[in-house]
Amino acid sequence: MVFGQVVVGPPGSGKTTYCNGMSQFLTLIGRKVAVINLDPANDALPYECAVNIEDLIKLEDVMAEHGLGPNGGLVYCMDYLEKNIDWLQSKLEPLAKDHYFLFDFPGQVELFTLHSNAKNIILEMTRKMDYRLAAVHLVDSHLCSDPGKYISALLLSLTTMLHLELPHINVLSKMDLIESYGKLAFNLEFYTDVQDLSYLQQYLDQDPRSAKYRKLTKALCEVIEDFSLDKESVGNLVKLIDKANGYVFAGIEGDIVEFSKIAAGTVDWDYYRYPFEFCL
Repeated sequence: MVFGQVVVGPPGSGKTTYCNGMSQFLTLIGRKVAVINLDPANDALPYECAVNIEDLIKLEDVMAEHGLGPNGGLVYCMDYLEKNIDWLQSKLEPLAKDHYFLFDFPGQVELFTLHSNAKNIILEMTRKMDYRLAAVHLVDSHLCSDPGKYISALLLSLTTMLHLELPHINVLSKMDLIESYGKLAFNLEFYTDVQDLSYLQQYLDQDPRSAKYRKLTKALCEVIEDFSLDKESVGNLVKLIDKANGYVFAGIEGDIVEFSKIAAGTVDWDYYRYPFEFCL
């Protein structure tokens, strides 16, 4: 059984840095990790790449040959990968026996909200290849410094979750820089737990541009709260992702009661209680 993470998020949110750090952490706790770069615009990889989309298609070649800009070129590249999914499968098959996968996707949000190519690639992996994947959606923490931008980021996370149809974990990235963005209107837990968004309304009303759309903002906040989006920050995050993609259940033998206890329990379980398939 193959497990992994689909790492997505807007440009500059830290996806490649996350994949690099997460691969190092997972290696330290005993997992064999393969990082798969599916972003043809990512030409400065800090990690050792097990599979690279540039071996199939290059963004620069697409832009030059078809007269496309960066965004149009990325859409073309993902369409090309979708049509050549057998290439990706052939690259992943030798690694699937004993590796945990990290998929580094492009940052263009339209790929995960409007177009179907990325979704179809993921569906091919989860259905035909039978991979157990969870989406990890990164959001730059600087968006917490502006209530309007924060609500926009939540809407993007929600839209991505509904579009990809995967177990979904939201992560605030670049937390080491958050103090440089200025004082937050609320404590950090307010943003990580997505607490009562109505409290943001008074700050939005101070901006004439935002006050103009007060009813719309209130309605959007209610939509977000109805879905109870959450974010966790690397040990606890790994446990949460393992629960989302099913990794924690892989080495368990027992009846449905045992599975139910773990499914309903907290994320703070003992990693060494169960003989996980991919642990050394």
